[in-house]
Amino acid sequence: MSKQKNHSQKTAQTTLPKMRANAGGIDIGATQTFVAVPADRDSQTIRSFPTFTQDLYKLAAWLRQCGVDTVAMESTGVYWIPLFQILEEQGIEVFLVNAHHVRTVPGRKTDVSDCQWLQYLHSVGLLNASYRPAQQVCAVRSLLRHRVGLVQMAATHVNRMQKSMTQMNLQLHHVISDITGYSGLAIIDAILQGERDPNVLAQLCNNRIKASKSVIAKSLVGDYRREHLFTLKQSLQCYRQYQQLIHDCDAEIRALLAEFESKDCSIQGSKGSCENPLKTELHRLYGVDLTRIPGLGVETVQAIFGEVGRDFTKFRSASAFASWLTLCPNNKISGGRILSSHTKKTASRASSILRFAAQSLHHSKSALGNFYRRMRARLGAAKAITAAAHKIARIIFHLVTTHQEFDDTRFQTDQHNYQKHQEAKLRARAKALGFQLLPI
Repeated sequence: MSKQKNHSQKTAQTTLPKMRANAGGIDIGATQTFVAVPADRDSQTIRSFPTFTQDLYKLAAWLRQCGVDTVAMESTGVYWIPLFQILEEQGIEVFLVNAHHVRTVPGRKTDVSDCQWLQYLHSVGLLNASYRPAQQVCAVRSLLRHRVGLVQMAATHVNRMQKSMTQMNLQLHHVISDITGYSGLAIIDAILQGERDPNVLAQLCNNRIKASKSVIAKSLVGDYRREHLFTLKQSLQCYRQYQQLIHDCDAEIRALLAEFESKDCSIQGSKGSCENPLKTELHRLYGVDLTRIPGLGVETVQAIFGEVGRDFTKFRSASAFASWLTLCPNNKISGGRILSSHTKKTASRASSILRFAAQSLHHSKSALGNFYRRMRARLGAAKAITAAAHKIARIIFHLVTTHQEFDDTRFQTDQHNYQKHQEAKLRARAKALGFQLLPI
């Protein structure tokens, strides 16, 4: 039986029609890249190239010489990025495929190398390209991800400042909410300049600080040690250096965003468009004000732009967009029964951004906030976050593709129907218990 099955698999493999006759396959490594082309294009169908830039250009030239116009390669770390850009520059269509999808395709023989297997699967149309925004968007994405790292490093030095103060028993960070604010930095600068009188230091606080001057003065009585003052000074210098780097990064991001063409829309009369330049810029790029969606702030929309871009035509529908974000149920069905419907585990930054936005709806008085709270009461926090993120993703897709502004009143019908449904359930429950519900 097994021999018959193997024979049928081999027969199917040899009879599959080739959808891409000029397809190639690439296996990328840290120091070597292996490339496979169709058997009739060269006497040596598999070649290896070093990963130096000049060798990657030789690789692209060999592919053009062999008449290859499309290639498939796995997204291995960040090693694929230079080759992807060079091939795209040379006019070769690149399919960046998911390694998990390649492994789950049955029928591979043990003597077939990775690049040969990729070339075969790509030629018969069994591989789908992963979504990657345009290069102009990828440039913004790189800077936004770099900015996240800068913010994290700045936060690390804030923690070190707090540690140095704790070792000197200065409790300032327990009295004011943010030691990197105006009052906190003024006090730390004075301490580093030699001031030790707690009453004098307390007077540097802004009047908006809720704690009294006497409490602040008590928190500044400590055991000043030379070594801890030194670490406090260097941590403060590092924090300010990272703040300057973040400022420079923001300026570069704004410069890249200014190079994008505007969508066909008018932002005149947009509420708050003159208050925040970045909000105006994002409105210009998308053609709609996505910050009107509950849970989405300016920085959140900017992060979504960096991860997805503004061209949603790559997704055939809102459902496909939500599926790409792994916000849809991953149904595992056997015998007509759904065994599991959990969403896939993912490292998608766009998905994480929308999940954080959904989590912020807990106290929102909007229709989306009501939806999140209903789902949380019924399904629990984790599933409610996924459901709300899924709804936000569909709203974003609809607004960007139709250029319609967000209108919260459209959810009023759903809210009204939900209330009627709840009322009917309460009346039925009261009747079953022998009571009658009366309106107030």
